[in-house]
Amino acid sequence: MVEGKNLEEASGGYEEENESKKGFCGCFCLPILWFKMLATEMHWSFVFGVVVVYGISQGLGGALSRVGTDYYMKDVQKVQPSEAQIYGGITAIPWIVKPLWGLLTDVLPIFGYRRRPYFVLAGCLGVVSMLLLSLHEKLHLVLALLSLTAGSAGVAIADVTIDACVAQNSISHPSLAADMQSLCALSSSIGALVGYFISGIFVHLIGPKGVFGLLTIPAGLVFLIGIMLDEPHMPNFAYRQVNQKFLDAGKAMWATLKCPDVWKPCLYMYFSIALSLDIHEGMFYWYTDSKGGPLLSQEKVGYILSIGSAGSLLGAILYQNVLKDHPFRDLCFWTQLLFGLSGMLDLILVFRLNLKFGISDYFFIVIDESVYQMIGRLKWMPLLVLSSKLCPSGIEGTFFALLMSIDNVGLLSASWGGGGLLHILKVTRTNFDNLWLVILIRNILRISPLCLLYLIPRGDPNSSILPTEILDTKERTETQGTENIELVSLINDVDVK
Repeated sequence: MVEGKNLEEASGGYEEENESKKGFCGCFCLPILWFKMLATEMHWSFVFGVVVVYGISQGLGGALSRVGTDYYMKDVQKVQPSEAQIYGGITAIPWIVKPLWGLLTDVLPIFGYRRRPYFVLAGCLGVVSMLLLSLHEKLHLVLALLSLTAGSAGVAIADVTIDACVAQNSISHPSLAADMQSLCALSSSIGALVGYFISGIFVHLIGPKGVFGLLTIPAGLVFLIGIMLDEPHMPNFAYRQVNQKFLDAGKAMWATLKCPDVWKPCLYMYFSIALSLDIHEGMFYWYTDSKGGPLLSQEKVGYILSIGSAGSLLGAILYQNVLKDHPFRDLCFWTQLLFGLSGMLDLILVFRLNLKFGISDYFFIVIDESVYQMIGRLKWMPLLVLSSKLCPSGIEGTFFALLMSIDNVGLLSASWGGGGLLHILKVTRTNFDNLWLVILIRNILRISPLCLLYLIPRGDPNSSILPTEILDTKERTETQGTENIELVSLINDVDVK
């Protein structure tokens, strides 16, 4: 009651202050007042942590890392497109074991703290790995892969840990839960837009190794969160209970996965992602290296990806305002179909048909990337919402992380499958004769999950999906709310992705 009264007084004060602001000045001050309100209610260090992890580490840093890694593999390590595709899947493995990071930060405090030590660990991993990549003159490919994987692990650990902080604050400040999700989404989107926009410029000016050097800054800020985060100290934690908590969580997750209402949608989600083969590296090499291709500069590659991320944001807005109340199966049908058909734009580009219609390569690739990102987001959003509805009470956070790991296994399969297809059809650094066939096979496979749509429930997205016996597990599995990791954020997993 006291908290509610304080919130009402605070919001009332902010409303009065907002009403006194008019025109452009009012629009400028409104976000500042919003940030001030969040910092006042939940401590400024939490708001700082969300902005750093979502906006700077994953948004801006993720964009720089993606473009920098593409050019590092192509120009420094000089690997083939199929090999770069396989190596990209290897560096994403830390995201597959997200439930492990979640359980560790949830049930295993270090020096009496649940969150701060894991931010410190994540920051150290990022700083050391990026320094090694940037300072070593001729790093062996194996060591480079280990460094990239360690950097990815640092970002994944920070992601899970800040998700836990968001969940805890959502429990203690339920009226601000939506504001926290908006803060996460806003930070991630703005960070990605800025990151992609400047990524090509920095790759051109300082090279991919220099970009890795810049990535020590986001990692250092994550380390700083571990020093500054406001968190209660727990000096007398019962470490003997850790094993039992791991066992209880594992048993609850296995019991839920055995339910047909759960494993069937999970199976569809895996195949929907795995069969959408990722041939990004083949297209990237063709964009930048082929004499018969567009020969895009590093700056243009960054600009294209930046505009594409705006398409992803548009897809999220479209889903939120128009499509969120449509049945899951209908949405999955149309988005999967459109996802396959949108791949034909790549075929038009490779055959250079766009030039025959007077459309420049740069403009057509911008359209292609924007459409791909928008439809990809529309395809992903209902699967995220469906995943959240498959989580039983008491283990919502850990089980959601498990479902996201299944999806990440699908992404890994798609990456390795795409790399294998590029290798089989002999698409190399200099030979792109069969790239059109790779694109065609990928597009056909994108549509093939439509045969598995019967695995998706027909029900209303606003109704419950789980059977009664699973919903009742709350009484048997629920522990103290503050001890459950609540990985409820549905934002960052789309760009891992």
